Amino acid sequence: MSNGQWYPPEWPDRIRALAAGELTAATPRRAATVMLLRDPAGTEGGPTVHMIRRRASMAFAGGAYAYPGGGVDPRDDDRLVGWAGPALEDWAERLGVGTAAEAQAIVCAAVRETYEEAGVLLAGPTAGTVVGDTTGTDWEADREALVARELSFAEFLDRRGLVLRSDLLGAWARWITPEFEPRRYDTWFFVAALPEGQLTRNASTEADRTVWIAPADAADGYDRGELLMMPPTVSTLRQLRPYGTAAEALKAASAQDLTPVLAQARLDGGELVLSWPGHDEFTKHIPTGDGSA
Repeated sequence: MSNGQWYPPEWPDRIRALAAGELTAATPRRAATVMLLRDPAGTEGGPTVHMIRRRASMAFAGGAYAYPGGGVDPRDDDRLVGWAGPALEDWAERLGVGTAAEAQAIVCAAVRETYEEAGVLLAGPTAGTVVGDTTGTDWEADREALVARELSFAEFLDRRGLVLRSDLLGAWARWITPEFEPRRYDTWFFVAALPEGQLTRNASTEADRTVWIAPADAADGYDRGELLMMPPTVSTLRQLRPYGTAAEALKAASAQDLTPVLAQARLDGGELVLSWPGHDEFTKHIPTGDGSA
């Protein structure tokens, strides 16, 4: 493999089974992930992005570098939460979903998962403020209760007297796990700047390493085969390269295309061709005889 593209060895057989009608595609679970950016002090370079490395033991994308994120909690839309920023109806239109409740669930998942996995909270006491240090023992107790699903995000915000700062997020991309994967996600990618006074940390049980890295350096590491990543991660890293500051990237989010990207597989002569429309670099040609990649 010439780069660090994550490619499970069982994919060719699953692609064949799907093409033969022997495999029923799983319904993708809605999810959200956040590209958290910060501007390094005293440098002329662009922003760095916070990334986690998933533990090798993870069933999905083990060993791959990714952003903090995860699936929607059914309670993320069970009632209205304290809200600041664009109206839920505007978010629904931007995210391409039918209802305000669906939009709330996705945005809540983005903010909640960032807090659960990185200790960073995009919320504040008022529409114009953000909480500062969130590393105290009382904060940690609430974070662990969120992870354990003993506390809903709405309850957490109410308990703390906080409003969710949806204006600190920009929707960037949407990727759907291929139909032949048993664990499927319909994932919205967001961009946000690290709030002043907050620090990231490895709070996730799913990660064995975290790093702040320039998007260009991360993409170059993937190209050299040093950093393992999934196509959506590589694609979004490349898209972040032109921006000189975190604020520039956040401003650019409104112009990003949120058309869902879904892998396609077809038979072409003696090969199975796996491709992601609009992203030719990830195309795989798989011989049909021995199933090797």
